[in-house]
Amino acid sequence: MGSSSLAIEVNLQDCYSAPNSIHPDTWNQWFASWLEILQPQTPAALGWEVTLRLTDDREIQTLNRDYRHQDRPTDVLAFAELDIDSPLGEGLESEPSYLGDIVISVETASRQAQEQGHPLEIELVWLASHGFLHLLGWDHPNDEKLQEMLSMQEQFLKNIGLIS
Repeated sequence: MGSSSLAIEVNLQDCYSAPNSIHPDTWNQWFASWLEILQPQTPAALGWEVTLRLTDDREIQTLNRDYRHQDRPTDVLAFAELDIDSPLGEGLESEPSYLGDIVISVETASRQAQEQGHPLEIELVWLASHGFLHLLGWDHPNDEKLQEMLSMQEQFLKNIGLIS
């Protein structure tokens, strides 16, 4: 399949710009490297677009309630735009394809990072990689699929040098 690129739009709420030291260009590089890892399994396209929104517990709880019918905060939500499993029509190779939105609660990520004893940056990237896999059609309906997903996330973080 042809080479793909990934454009990413990073939306940050003002109150979360301080703890997030990850530059939008860095996010773009990381997502692009993950896409390269998955390249043999990913349809060819001129490019891929993803929106990453870093928010708070209040907003993610509203989204979780409205879209998943679970009225509580969560760490990450992924809203896929493209059904990666369906037959792909013409045009994917002629224009960028919008994969969807990843929304991460920085408040929940911060708590989880503290509980696990690692920096917030690692938790944010871990959650972004999880959401990214969901956008590409990965899911974890059982323990075996969850382990596959977690292993790929670990590979992603190793690939960008955040873990060894």
